[in-house]
Amino acid sequence: MTEFTRVRPFTGAIDRVRRGKTADWLVAAVAVSLPWSTSATAILIVLWLLAVIPSLDLTSVRREVMSPAGGLPVLLWVLAALAMLWADVDWNERIQGLRGFHKLLVIPLLLAQFHRSQRANLAILGFFGAAVILLGLSWLTYYTGLWGREKAEVGVPVKDYMAQSGIFAICAFGLLAQAIQWGRSRQMHLALAAALLAAGFIANIVFVANARTTLVVIAVLLLLLGFREFGWKGVLSVAVGGSVLASLMWVSSPLLRLRVNLIVEEVQDYRMGKTWSSVGLRYEFWKNSTEFIAAAPLVGHGTGTIKALFHRHPAGPTGTEPMIEGNPHNQILAVAIQLGFIGTILLIAMWAVHFALFRDGTLTALFGMIIVVSNIVSSLFNSHLFDFTQGWLYVFGVGILEGTLLGRKPQTSALAPPGKGRSLTEEAVHSSIS
Repeated sequence: MTEFTRVRPFTGAIDRVRRGKTADWLVAAVAVSLPWSTSATAILIVLWLLAVIPSLDLTSVRREVMSPAGGLPVLLWVLAALAMLWADVDWNERIQGLRGFHKLLVIPLLLAQFHRSQRANLAILGFFGAAVILLGLSWLTYYTGLWGREKAEVGVPVKDYMAQSGIFAICAFGLLAQAIQWGRSRQMHLALAAALLAAGFIANIVFVANARTTLVVIAVLLLLLGFREFGWKGVLSVAVGGSVLASLMWVSSPLLRLRVNLIVEEVQDYRMGKTWSSVGLRYEFWKNSTEFIAAAPLVGHGTGTIKALFHRHPAGPTGTEPMIEGNPHNQILAVAIQLGFIGTILLIAMWAVHFALFRDGTLTALFGMIIVVSNIVSSLFNSHLFDFTQGWLYVFGVGILEGTLLGRKPQTSALAPPGKGRSLTEEAVHSSIS
């Protein structure tokens, strides 16, 4: 009996490690599927949960939940769950409203998993590889029209142009960051290859699948990358170089001119009373949202009430009923309407904490900062934490990368100067050796 009690914890530990490896590979599979398929991603997330939960001990999960990075998403979900109690809609709508918050509960699990795991590079490279294949297919379908998907935008073989361009922007800036690292280490051929591939992603956004939100994200990320890598001189250089590059793109891309000119036309149409446009609808949604927030500023109207509030509003834009699906096209407003000032503070605090944890000089930290900043900026124009692709990209990106950084803290200084972190190749080698 004594021998059995000695063996049982040992075999349990081995089994936990084995399931942990399975969970790591499933996270990589989620990363590969995310640019391609909503259904496959949802199935893989369920399989990952089944694999990771038995592999984690209660102490590690509690540690992440008690930390700001893992605890704030959980607090936001708890508040949303409580806010179902005072929502003036039926319970089906309350439950549907809570669904947008569910993915936040995954962040502590990912932090705990990658706090101990050395396989974050599998997910990073898997996501990037899937995006490169999608980039090639996008250009192929743009020029040949071979893809047979109904109602698809030209050059967007899967999902939609906003999801595709957002993913491509993240990949492009990850490649630029990698190119800078390789350039500093005098690996000029690799740096040039990374820069050229980044240009391919940016060109696809400009010429093929142009989302105006993504253009704003690109401008912000350019300034961020310039400042992080080169300080204020970098910001000035990026501003000058970006202006020249933007001028060249403006001249050479009819799609870019069309998308930007549409903003001016839609603003003019809105002033003439025509609200049925992207700009007009957003302005009406934002204006009405501020009225809803003013009516219940502290704790909001309750989870799942957005759609009902817009339908009840007497001054809502005519003919917009089909467009109202519980989405005011701004993440802060979407939270504030339902959860009030308290929920808004939790959301902003979560973003701020996740951003702050990516301050060190490693390439992993820069990847994480790109994901956080792109989500914050795009959430000014969309409810991207509640959207499937963008929301899960944020959750898995933050969970994997922050968990990895936290796991390295004892060995890697968090005060490393910018530009001195290991490259993705070096990190992959380190992980495979570990």
